[in-house]
Amino acid sequence: MASEKKTELGKNMNAGGFGASMNAGTVSAEGKKFSGDFPKRRGGGPQHGSRRGGNREDGFRRARPELDQKIISIRRVTRVVAGGRRFGFSVAIVSGNRNGQVGVGLGKAGNTALAIEKATRDAKRNMIVVPLTDDKSIAHEVQVKFASSDIILIPAKGRGLVAGSSVRTVLDLAGVTDTTAKIFSRSKNKLNNAFAALRALEMLSIPKKKKKNDHGEAKKSEKAKSSDEKDVKETRHEPSI
Repeated sequence: MASEKKTELGKNMNAGGFGASMNAGTVSAEGKKFSGDFPKRRGGGPQHGSRRGGNREDGFRRARPELDQKIISIRRVTRVVAGGRRFGFSVAIVSGNRNGQVGVGLGKAGNTALAIEKATRDAKRNMIVVPLTDDKSIAHEVQVKFASSDIILIPAKGRGLVAGSSVRTVLDLAGVTDTTAKIFSRSKNKLNNAFAALRALEMLSIPKKKKKNDHGEAKKSEKAKSSDEKDVKETRHEPSI
């Protein structure tokens, strides 16, 4: 029986070739019918030149977060309890939108992911609005001491942002430019330096804008006008009798 099937398979191959026998459908030695079409690739898409999932441009795009954040300090802390020691993590984060809003947050938890989440919420809760000038600088010089950190912020037109340590991170995420920061203390505590920079930004006053008249000249206040009139009266000489 097997020899008869082999001879029949040989006749089909000799009659139409191997390709013709496959297209027509041949019978193997085990008695199974073989179709000439190969199985299609799963997924329904083209077999070459693309991955599963389609084009990334046409699919979902991840939205950019409103606030930028940066970790300035991450430490492993230990707490002594009755049964021994418990280990945790302390994370300090600076969060801001680079357009006048910035905040510093601190979070503690048993793992880093939860500590970062707590610090982010704390930074959003303690966010402040920084009064910036038209050229994204500060209006005046300010010096602040917080704990062991002592810093000073000085406006410097055309120099960009010149600062170090975590003070630069706070000023950068607040959107401050053309400002020079100097740390007078020798403290290397990044958290204290960040809180000192935040307090310095809180002490800034709102820059005043000069009002202009129709001729484009700055208007003088009433006190300035009265002082000018007084000076004119003093310089005027009375006629002699």
